[in-house]
Amino acid sequence: MSDSSWALLGFEKLDSVNPVLVPGTGRFIDPIRQQPIFWEEKDVFNPAIVVRNDTLYMLYRAQDKIGLPGGTSRIGLAYSTDAVHFTRLATPVLYPDKDAYQQYEWEGGCEDPRIIEDDKGIYYMTYTAFDGKTARLMVAVSNDLLHWTKQGPAFATAYEGRYLNAWSKSGSIVSRYTNGKIIATKIYGKYWMYWGDKFIYAATSDDLVHWTPVEMDTGEQPSAPLKGEAKQTPRLKIVVATRDGKFDCDLVESGPPAMLTDSGILLIYNSRNIPAIGDTSLPEGTYAAGQALLNKNNPLQLNKRLSNHFMHPDKPYEINGQVNRVCFLEGLAQFHNQWFLYYGTADSKIAVARSSY
Repeated sequence: MSDSSWALLGFEKLDSVNPVLVPGTGRFIDPIRQQPIFWEEKDVFNPAIVVRNDTLYMLYRAQDKIGLPGGTSRIGLAYSTDAVHFTRLATPVLYPDKDAYQQYEWEGGCEDPRIIEDDKGIYYMTYTAFDGKTARLMVAVSNDLLHWTKQGPAFATAYEGRYLNAWSKSGSIVSRYTNGKIIATKIYGKYWMYWGDKFIYAATSDDLVHWTPVEMDTGEQPSAPLKGEAKQTPRLKIVVATRDGKFDCDLVESGPPAMLTDSGILLIYNSRNIPAIGDTSLPEGTYAAGQALLNKNNPLQLNKRLSNHFMHPDKPYEINGQVNRVCFLEGLAQFHNQWFLYYGTADSKIAVARSSY
């Protein structure tokens, strides 16, 4: 097996249609402000992708211009029959409300969805709630992608709430990609999820709602020096760490739902570069994407990793925006016998790249 034969490569950005989604004019009555809001007029980015009944659905993060910090985020829904031209709904499908989760979601909002389904066809969304100070990984459930029921923080009950108020985000659930569907698949009786945005950690679940972060064994030491938010959660076991001298030196963060394959668990991930300690060919703060392969019999074991990024910002809409120089990959779909990879560009728009099987 060659160094990269396990990876999903060959993606080409579809320059003729990109970006495929830009800020819109959707308007709805915000239940907390109790006034009309142009909920997606500032930025749209970081989409999840679902194929259902030969239609491709995009659930994406959208920001208004009035919320703090930087605009309240809500999750919108758009659909396409050709993977490049999208029709969007006028109102968001998941957003902060006067409910039990307002304390976590207001007024930063609901961010960065990733979606899988179970073997009964029920959809599970992991998303980030941001209260302006702390990011928390949350879960919501739906039968139809339109109506979502919030389940609350993913880690609320684990270890008697030890991680309820810890920084957490980017939940990538291990799944099989089968006939367009992304179906969560247990490994030795447990669902697995990769998560985190300084390092990539793991968590397990029996029901796709309540998750338990994987901690280190007694006496075990972190596989990399702790930094940033990771210092607040020193017991967590690091599964994928940053690498000095590489494009992923500053942080690593899960991308689309992890793919269970014959070779192992393929995890596409996002990363940030600092030239002084990383890749000198990429400017400061560049978000580029990598791929890692984990052991399908032991999801905590990292087996292989691309030595270089396979996508980086090089288009004007990827270089300039709310956050400059960002390609942030979050949605992957099998559709019409091709792979489509959707990503946020400069935290401002959404683009797509395509690869043949």
